[in-house]
Amino acid sequence: MAYIDASSLKTYLGVSGSGDDTLLGTFITAAQEAIDQYYLRTFEASANTVRYFDAVRDVSGRRLMLDRDLCSINSITNGDGTTVTAGQYTTYPRNDTPYYAIDILASSGINWEWEDDSEGAIAVSGKWAYSTTAPTSVVYLTKWLAAFMYRAKDNVPATGGGAGVAAAVDILAGDVPADIRIVMSTIPRRAVF
Repeated sequence: MAYIDASSLKTYLGVSGSGDDTLLGTFITAAQEAIDQYYLRTFEASANTVRYFDAVRDVSGRRLMLDRDLCSINSITNGDGTTVTAGQYTTYPRNDTPYYAIDILASSGINWEWEDDSEGAIAVSGKWAYSTTAPTSVVYLTKWLAAFMYRAKDNVPATGGGAGVAAAVDILAGDVPADIRIVMSTIPRRAVF
């Protein structure tokens, strides 16, 4: 799911007509991918997907450590094939998203299990992102970066360069205007362990 659409970018740019819609879509995609790479996270998810976890390496006691942000849990299947119900676990953090871990409640009487192999034994289905909708600051940054690439399209040498994801990440890491740097400072980067 895109953080912004071509219509909102055209409004931001003051552009009308549909002649550049494909190009704008390319810049939106590149901007979003660059933001995700720069902040080490995906900021929005609308569909459930499944990620698999090792019942030994990803578990510490009753805690299952997640490798990505998780903003909504659809279902959890323990390594022995049984469903872990919402009444049998709690999330960490408990009152906010994204979640970083899932803790089996001591009162549940269950543990993280596996049968034949621990690798990929636990399945967690949910929305793997920071949120179900991108934060306002991320939407604004996406518009700014896509607009920057659109405006710069005619200034790129014919022999190389361009407004790809790598170039966009370089832009974010470089010397951006002060107002954009302030917006960027409000967006949390994902910690990598």
